Amino acid sequence: MFEMDVPTRRILEAALAGLPPTEKQCAALLALPEASLEAAAVRAVADAATRRRLGDAGILLGQIGLEIDACPGKCAFCSFGEGHTAFAPSRMTEEEILRNAAAFTEGGELYALFLMTMHVFDFGRLLRVVELLRGRVPAATQLVVNIGDFDRSQAMELRAAGVDGAYHVNRLREGIDTALDPAGRKATIGAIRESGLDWYYCCEPVGPEHDPEELAEQLYLGVELGCFQHAAMRRVFLPGSPLASRGQISERRLAQVVAVAALACLGCPETRSIAVHEPNPLGLTAGANTVYAEAGANPRDTEEDTAGHRGRDIAACKTMLWECGFTQLLVSPDARTPLREACQA
Repeated sequence: MFEMDVPTRRILEAALAGLPPTEKQCAALLALPEASLEAAAVRAVADAATRRRLGDAGILLGQIGLEIDACPGKCAFCSFGEGHTAFAPSRMTEEEILRNAAAFTEGGELYALFLMTMHVFDFGRLLRVVELLRGRVPAATQLVVNIGDFDRSQAMELRAAGVDGAYHVNRLREGIDTALDPAGRKATIGAIRESGLDWYYCCEPVGPEHDPEELAEQLYLGVELGCFQHAAMRRVFLPGSPLASRGQISERRLAQVVAVAALACLGCPETRSIAVHEPNPLGLTAGANTVYAEAGANPRDTEEDTAGHRGRDIAACKTMLWECGFTQLLVSPDARTPLREACQA
C-alpha cells in the first residue's frame, strides 16, 4: 500500500481545502523527484483544484510574432539574441498580420490575440497595428501585447488603443542569462498593474539547472503581485545557442512546475488562467487550462514562421484541450462555447 510522505500529504490536503502552499512549501513540492508517486499526486491535486475553481473551460490563445531582429536583450535561451541569432531582420506587413489574425479569430473561439515584438520595438507602429486589428477582430476577442519594457504612460496609451493585457516576466536569472535589468522588468510589471491591464505571467524559461528554491521564488512573484495568468514554460534546446549545453527538462518535469504554480495561485483571486508552454497533455492534466497557437516569429524556433513547425494551429490546440477533458472554451470573460462541438465542426 502506498503511503505518501506526511509533509506532502498535508500540503495537498490543505490545497484541496482551498489553502495555497507557501513559497517554502512550493519549493518542497518542486524538490520531489518527477517520477515519484508524490509528484504524481501533486499533478493530480493541481488538476482537480484548477477544474474545481475555474471549471472545465479551456482557454485558447493565439500569438503573432510581428518581427525578427538581432535583439539587444541577448537572452541566451532565445533564437533572436544579438550575437548568436542566425536570423536576418524581417517584419510582417499589415496584410500578413491581418491574414494571421483572421486565421486565429474567424471561428470566434480565441480568448485573446497576442502581438509579440523584440525587446526594442516601434511603439508607434504597435499602436497602429492595434488600431488596425481592433477594427477587424471580433469585439469580444482580447488583445494582449508581449513586448519589451514600457512605462505607465505607454501602458495607458495601449489601453486607450484597445489593448486588454500584457505578458511580461522577470525571468529566471534575468540579468545573468540576459542583458536586461531585473528592476526594469519589475517596473514594467508595475506599470501593467497600475494601468488596469491584465497581467500575464510565467515561470520561465525552466532548465535542468534551476533549483526548487529558485523556481519557487520566481513563480511566487506572480502570486504576490496578482497575475491574471500564471504559467510555466521550459527552455527549448536550440543548437548553437549559449545555453544549449545545459539541456532541456522533460514535459513531465514541466507539468510538475505547472502544478505547483496552479496550487500557489489558489491564493491569488486575480488568476483566471493557468498555461503550459509549449502546449502538451501532461501540463493540461496537471493544473493548466490554457494553450497557445502561434504564427510568425517564435523565440524557440529556428524557422522564420513557426506556423506548421513548432507553432500549433487552432484546430490542434482545441483537440488537445478536448482530449484532456475540457468540455468548454472560455471565449470572453463572460461567454463560453461547447468544446466538443467546436472539435467536431
